[in-house]
Amino acid sequence: MAKHQYTPYHNEVLAKINAASPVIPAQRRAFKQGFSFSKQPFEQQLAIWDHIWKHNDNFRTRLHAYLFLEDCVTKQELHDQLWKTSVSWQEDINDWGLCDALAKVNTKVLETHPDTVYKQLSHWNKDKNLWKRRQSVVSLLYYSRTKKVFLPFEQITALIQPLLADQEYYVQKGVGWTLRELHNVYPRKMLPFLRSNIHSVSPIAFTTAIEKIGAEKEALKEMRKANRISHK
Repeated sequence: MAKHQYTPYHNEVLAKINAASPVIPAQRRAFKQGFSFSKQPFEQQLAIWDHIWKHNDNFRTRLHAYLFLEDCVTKQELHDQLWKTSVSWQEDINDWGLCDALAKVNTKVLETHPDTVYKQLSHWNKDKNLWKRRQSVVSLLYYSRTKKVFLPFEQITALIQPLLADQEYYVQKGVGWTLRELHNVYPRKMLPFLRSNIHSVSPIAFTTAIEKIGAEKEALKEMRKANRISHK
C-alpha cells in the first residue's frame, strides 16, 4: 500500500480521538469501537498503525497505535512482528507513559522469545538514551502479576546492577519498580540483593523497591540509615 493511501485512515483515527474525551479510559473506549480498517488482515492493520505512529507524535494518537499492539499481544504467533514494531517505536519514545506501555508488550514477548528480547534489553541497558535504559529494566517484569514465565534471577539483576548509580530520575523510578516486582517473584533472593547493594540504591529506587516488603521494610530503612551515617 502506498504511503498516501494511509492518509484517510490517519484522518479517521484523528477524528475519533478528537471526538472523545482526552482521558485515557475514554480513548480506550474509542479505540474499542473500531475503525473502518479493523477487519483488514493483521499485517495491513499493523502497517497502518505503524504509519500513524511515525507520522504523528501526539501522545493520544500514539496511544491508539499502542493499543493495537496491546490488543494483539495475547496471540503468540504475532509476537515476532509485534516485537519488531515495538523496537522500532522505542526510537521515538520521549515520555514515561508510552515507554511503559511498550514494556507491557515487550514483557509478554520476552516469555516467548527470551533470547531475542533479552539481547535487545541488554543493548538498551547501555544506551545514552534514558528511555531505552528505563525500558531495559521495566520490560523484564513489568507488573509481575501479568506474567507466567520469568527469567532467572541472575539475568534480571544483571540489568538492574549497572543502573543502580544512574543519574536519571526516570531510570531510577524504573529500577525501583523492577526491584519491587522482583521481590514478588524471587522474595528470598531479592532481599539479600537489596541488602548487599543498600549503599548503591538511590533514594528514588529504594522508596519504590520496598513499597510491598512488609515486615522487612523497617529493618531495611534502618540499615540504609546506618549506612549513610557511616559514610559521612
